[in-house]
Amino acid sequence: MPRRGGVDRREVAPDPMYSSVLVAQFVNKLMQGGKKSLARRIFYDSCGIVEERTSKNAMEVFEQAVRNVTPVLEVKPRRVGGATYQVPVEVPEYRAKSLAMRWLIQAARARPGKSMAEKLANELMDAAKGMGASIKRREDTHRMAEANRAFAHYRW
Repeated sequence: MPRRGGVDRREVAPDPMYSSVLVAQFVNKLMQGGKKSLARRIFYDSCGIVEERTSKNAMEVFEQAVRNVTPVLEVKPRRVGGATYQVPVEVPEYRAKSLAMRWLIQAARARPGKSMAEKLANELMDAAKGMGASIKRREDTHRMAEANRAFAHYRW
């Protein structure tokens, strides 16, 4: 990453089935070892499971889950006069979405279950309801930011 100047963001092509950029980004994060077709199949299978169990549109459940897991605040370490403070900062939108998707996938992988599609479907349904490991992760992040609110004046 360059010290000066920003890094240009790449445009992600929308997903072929749902025509959604968010789904395409999620599939890219879900992918391991360059196997995108497998990642897509896992996601589509989990969408089918979600629609079966909830009788709601899978995209609505997915978007609600990502919205519920998306963090608003996080802490960043700042070194001031030999001491390192955990300073609460607002999370930029692109990073917040990225963190939400990463947390959903990590929580799904950690779940006990038969297939990844089933585990992902269960995590998405739980996150849409406001529970589950990914929601706990967001709450822990917010709690840490709230606990370190006294150091907010070190933000620059």
